[in-house]
Amino acid sequence: METFRMSVSQESLDDLRQRLASARWPFSLPGRGIEPGRLRELADRWPGVDWQANLNRYPQFVATIDGQRIHFLHVRSARDDAPALVLTHGYPSSPAEFLRLIPLLDDFHLVVPSLPGYGFSTPLSGPGWTMMRIARAWVTLMAELGYARYGVHGGDVGAGVSGGVASLDPEHVTGVHVVTDPATAAATATFLPGMADRLDAGDPVDKLILERMDAFRRDGSGYLAIQGSRPQTIAYGLSDSPLFQLAWIAEKFDEWTRLPFDDEQLLTTASLFWFAGSGASAAHTLYEQAHSSEWGGPVTVPQAFAVFGADETVRKLVPAPAGARWTEFPAGGHFPAMEAPAELAGDLRAFFGTR
Repeated sequence: METFRMSVSQESLDDLRQRLASARWPFSLPGRGIEPGRLRELADRWPGVDWQANLNRYPQFVATIDGQRIHFLHVRSARDDAPALVLTHGYPSSPAEFLRLIPLLDDFHLVVPSLPGYGFSTPLSGPGWTMMRIARAWVTLMAELGYARYGVHGGDVGAGVSGGVASLDPEHVTGVHVVTDPATAAATATFLPGMADRLDAGDPVDKLILERMDAFRRDGSGYLAIQGSRPQTIAYGLSDSPLFQLAWIAEKFDEWTRLPFDDEQLLTTASLFWFAGSGASAAHTLYEQAHSSEWGGPVTVPQAFAVFGADETVRKLVPAPAGARWTEFPAGGHFPAMEAPAELAGDLRAFFGTR
């Protein structure tokens, strides 16, 4: 395990600026992807973002686990007896997702890893990095850091990894806290066999779920279809064009959020993808999960579910066990650590604070 600090050469920074300045902008029609005006706004701002300083304010480390380089933030509380908590991001994200949340959790020891193949958890060591393999790596990481007890939190891929950690390491995990929103819950339901058959189109809540599932299949799942089947083909564009990489990320941030968020966090994540060259390897990990049948065992530790932008559909879609903590927030979306960090921090503290 070694200390790490973001340090990208001036030559690489100048190269980004030059590539963006000389980018070939395509013909466009409205409503078929991220709009040119929005992307130009982000591209113009990107070179001026001090993304390295955004991350270097926190202690960072790299470790090799199961042959894979793992980059992580390790932010210790001033309280030696503070509970430990792992924050795991999803796709297409990075530890920068939690930059507004970390200061609000100063009564926790925080471990915030980059998923294998994301950011500076690169290069990817090879195939096979599914959510459960990542979960096993997180168990090893927390043991190597010396935490006998710790909680886990995540959304999107991070929720799957967190559930995997809880199923693998129940003697050390104090609880698992996951976040979701109505659109994510409906999108996830499209991958559950027989889900549509269990819903009644005559019921208004079920009808809304079915409409959202259909919309995701028709209009929202293209990024998964190509990365889950032909990640190598898209990898050339993600690795060679910062404009392509930025568009690929920004479209999802804009589409999946419901509250205003800081574009600098988005651009910090884009920088991690670009300068680490991790757009390609992140795509390959989605391929791995799409072809995996390993989903982990039962979770026996306490569980908590925080739903942002909540409506009546999520209860029908999320299999929360009896006795699990269930909290609904009226506003927010897929990235609550960016959109509603105070609300998320309060829910994490309420669930983990006394464990």
